[in-house]
Amino acid sequence: MKVLLINGSPHEKGTTYTALKKAADTLEGLGIEAEIFHVEKLAATCIDCRVCKKKQNNRCAFDDPVNRALEKAEHADGFIFGTPVHYAAASGLMTAFMDRLFYAGGPLFSYKPGAAVACARRAGTTAALDQMNKYMTINHMPVVSSQYWNMVHGSGAEDAVKDEEGMQTMETLAKNMAWILRCIKAGEKAGICPPEEVPIVRTNFIR
Repeated sequence: MKVLLINGSPHEKGTTYTALKKAADTLEGLGIEAEIFHVEKLAATCIDCRVCKKKQNNRCAFDDPVNRALEKAEHADGFIFGTPVHYAAASGLMTAFMDRLFYAGGPLFSYKPGAAVACARRAGTTAALDQMNKYMTINHMPVVSSQYWNMVHGSGAEDAVKDEEGMQTMETLAKNMAWILRCIKAGEKAGICPPEEVPIVRTNFIR
């Protein structure tokens, strides 16, 4: 089993990485493969060209870190999305990344457990978590929780490791992720499959 951890910070080895690394190390200690993927500069935001829908290949028309993450998502069983907090929201980089990631490759994430992690100097974490959780709850993903909201505080990596509660929260999050992955695997062996999907009824509230 494998968990893909996404670092949506412009700083490759900053606070967000430190939080994700704690979760990754815990997963590895539990026998779950873990990989941290850093989102680099994107070629574009989503322009609603819908090429990904026409080709139906779970890839974006812009070939950049989004498609590299989608390639890895095909082989991942769970996901942890990490972001720094910018203006009480996920970073612009992470928002653009997740918009395109889920629009182009939604089926690669369906029915796989996911979690959001937010890192901040002080505040705005819960708003950022609410934002990122919406990508998962619109896509059939079980959302993994911890002993507290999934957040770590600090202005940099050196501060993050001093946030004892935050580090423990990341450790508990990883343990819960491993537990859910094993429950899903046990269910599959017992013949329990995900619910059958039906065509989505879409309305635009215009009468």
